[in-house]
Formats: sequence, C-alpha cells, structure tokens
Amino acid sequence: MTNRQLQLNPMNFMTNPQKSGFLTAGTVLPFILVTTLFFMWGIPNNLNGILIKQFIKSMEISRFQAGLIQSAFYMGYFVLAVPAALLMRRFSYKTGIVFGLLLYAAGCLLFWPAAMIGKFGVFLMALFVIASGLAFLETGANPFIALLGNPESSEQRLNFSQAFNPIGSVAGVLLGTVFIFSGVEPDESKIAAMKAAGEYSGFLQHETLRVVKPYLGLALFALLWAFLIISVKFPEFESERGELPDSKGRFRDLLKFPHFWKGVLAQFFYVGAQVGTWSYFIPYVQDYTSQPEKTAGYFLTGTLVAFGLGRFSATWLMHYIQPGRLMGWYSITNVILVGFSILIPGWFGMWAIFFTSFFMSLMYPTIFATSIKGLGENTKFGGSILVMAIIGGSLCTPLMGYIAEVTNSMAVAMLVPLVAYGYISYYSFSRDVNEGV
Repeated sequence: MTNRQLQLNPMNFMTNPQKSGFLTAGTVLPFILVTTLFFMWGIPNNLNGILIKQFIKSMEISRFQAGLIQSAFYMGYFVLAVPAALLMRRFSYKTGIVFGLLLYAAGCLLFWPAAMIGKFGVFLMALFVIASGLAFLETGANPFIALLGNPESSEQRLNFSQAFNPIGSVAGVLLGTVFIFSGVEPDESKIAAMKAAGEYSGFLQHETLRVVKPYLGLALFALLWAFLIISVKFPEFESERGELPDSKGRFRDLLKFPHFWKGVLAQFFYVGAQVGTWSYFIPYVQDYTSQPEKTAGYFLTGTLVAFGLGRFSATWLMHYIQPGRLMGWYSITNVILVGFSILIPGWFGMWAIFFTSFFMSLMYPTIFATSIKGLGENTKFGGSILVMAIIGGSLCTPLMGYIAEVTNSMAVAMLVPLVAYGYISYYSFSRDVNEGV
C-alpha cells in the first residue's frame, strides 16, 4: 500500500483521524454528530416502502396512489433545498442542521393527528414536513463532511459517513416490518365477512394506527440530537467567515461547471432508481414469489444490508480504483441485473433486484462529491441543487406504479431504474468527471 493510500485510508481514521489526513484537527466530535445524521435520515426514507404497502391495505388505495407517498416526501426535498442553502449561506451549516432536525421532529409528531383523522392527505402533509427537515440535513451534512478534511479524500470521507445511512435504512425497514406490519392480510372472502360483521372499518383504523408509535420515537430522537449539536462547537469554513472575495457565491456561476450539471441529472436518476426499486420491492416479491408481507419485509431488510456492505466495501476499493470508474462498472452491473428482473420475474428476478442494492450503494455520495469538486464559494448552492435532484424519487416512483397498473406487471415497471442506471454509467465514464476539475 502506498503512503497516499495509508494517509487516506478511512480505517486509519478510526485510530487516529487527524494524523491520517482524513479529518482536520479538532473536528472529530462534529464529524461524529453529523455522520449520525446519515443514519437518522435513512430511517424515514426507508419507512416509506413499508408505508406504501401498509396504506394500500389500511386505506384501500392503488399502487399509483401509494406512490404519491414518495412524491410528497421528495417534493419536500425539492421545495426546501434552496431555502436551506440560503439559510446556511446567511448563518452556518450548524444552524441549518439544527433547524432541519426540528422540522424532522415536527413532521413525525404530525403522524399522531393524521392517524386519528384517518385521512391519507394528512399523512402526505406530515411526510412533506419530515422531508423538508431532511432537505436541511442533507444540504448541510453532505458538503460539511466533504469539506472537513483533505480535498483529495472527500469521496472517501463522504462514502464513510454515507455508509451509516444504510444502517439507518435497515433499522427503518426492521422497525416498520416488526411494529407496523401486523401480518394480517385478509383475502376478499375474509374482507366480505368482516364487513358483514361490522368489523372491517375497525380493522382498517387499527392498521392505520400502527404507524404512529415508530414516528413518535423518531421525533424524540431528533429533538435529542438537535440539543447535542447545539451544545457542541462546530468549525467555521472560510466562506462562512466571509474571508473569501464574493464568498456567498452565485447560482449563475454554476453554469461554468459542466461536470456539475451532469452530476445533477445523474443524482436525479439515481434517487429515482433507488426509491422506486425499494418502494416496490415488497409488491414485486409478493407478486412473483407469493410470500407474506412480513417475509417480503425481511427480504427488503436484507437488500438494505447488502446496500450497507456495498457502501463500506466501495470506500475501501476507492484506494485502488478511481471513484468514477468504479461507479461506472457498478452501474453497468445494475443494468444487467435489472434486465434479468424484467425478463425473468420470479425468484431469480427477485434476487437480481436484491443485489442491485449492493452495486447502487456508492452512487449517491460519489455523484455528490464529484459534482461539487471545484465549486469553491458556490459549494452550498451546488449542494442544494444536488439535494433538489432528489425529486427523481418523487417522479419515478408513481411512474413505476402507473406502469405496473397499466401493464399489470411489476416487472415491466423496472424499466425505469434500468434507464436510470444506463445514464449513470454514461456519467461515470465522462471525461470531465474522471480527469477532475
């Protein structure tokens, strides 16, 4: 291993983070607190897949309507990303992160009145508020981590922090599978019997109320973390101290960076592929393998474990393979796997989708880090636009639901992530991405 690899090895960070070159001096505690946020936003992001299945049952909605859960959620990212950047430009990353945690908690608390009212639209509003808070967290946390040490190790540092996101994802799916799914899936004859006995409305209400307790727990966690962050001193960057000329940056300056705009489109497609795949993974499993909802939920948990393993292993592989090229080969692999899931639905197709999570794992942080390189004082604005690109999840998920309904095939709906990975492979091998800016 070369001296450079030793210096930038994130495993050296675990024993001596500052001498390793992975972090600048005095930033270990802020790094840990902000890295935990990656875990925290992984939980509600992946509870959405559970909510889709649960609300199809408890509110008797279609797959297309259930896809609007992701639309409301990721619309929060889209609408609040720029205000988040403006707030952090005016104050600091820390201010934006604390505000985001408070919004996160408020949205989770709204689940209680939403369940009591029993209206799908109120749940969508609560999800929008949660995602608005997450827009602040992601707009602040991603560039904060990228800027917290040697620029040469920004992809590795961000991949290291993002590796805790799939742990939150697994926690979210397990939380939903255990505490939200009841395992009761009445067929048409059972539903008719329950209606005749006057029990069906009570059953639906009970199933809807099952979503409340997990979200109340998340609200308490978010409030606690906001208090901890307020209590800790965060580093200031030059642009925050106003020491750079025109340090506030301008949106129009971003037009000078073609690698950035390619990255924005790549992020749009990536989030659309990830969110759409995970949102409809349970319906795919149930359609083609006839497994019950809890078993399908555990399969979803497994694919998120694969996602986490992929993220940690990618961080290590980046010592030897240029990040953009590694992402390129991973995206081509996913094109092949998704193709199998379309052509050979069933157990083989299910496992093909299962393993796409391993290969998609490095994409979000790698696209983010390569896209903001060289933006200078425009980094916060660039970061906010990359977060806005998360709207891909808002558009691709209901599109997949619509295709599934029209074609009566969840497998055909997987054409959407296939196209997405095709573009990401193009972006990954782009000359300006791999040669630097």
